Amino acid sequence: MITFRELYERYATDVYRFAYWLTGNGADAEDITSETMIRAWVGANQNIQTETVKAYLFTIARNLHLKQCREAKKHVELDRFHPDSSPNPEQITASRQELQQALFIIQQLPETDRAALLLRVQHNLPYAEIARILAISPAAAKVKVHRARLKLAIAKTGTEVT
Repeated sequence: MITFRELYERYATDVYRFAYWLTGNGADAEDITSETMIRAWVGANQNIQTETVKAYLFTIARNLHLKQCREAKKHVELDRFHPDSSPNPEQITASRQELQQALFIIQQLPETDRAALLLRVQHNLPYAEIARILAISPAAAKVKVHRARLKLAIAKTGTEVT
């Protein structure tokens, strides 16, 4: 019966060389060689379907390489020139503060102005439809939406918009 040490000493160089030519990378070849030897030793009691031990080891090494290739396809390399596009904590905080400020200003508007603004901006209704819903003229609906937008702009910039 051959020991693990004897198996390793006798075939590791050949397996490494084979794995190196498959991968083109010394570190990957070392990993494949080690894993091949371990799998061969653990699976030594199984019925081997090859003529020689070396062929059996090469089969294991090749299968490990193919598995490694399949797993590599699942990974996408990050491009160092394209930073993460998700907002950072400061941007999130600023957005929340801006939203809270906008909600506060909208709540301060008269109900008809607030409803006209929301129907136009959030639901994209035409002014004639807004006028029917609020029982006002289309011209009045336009004025109410315009005034509400002006108040939001003034609050946002701190200066009056003309």
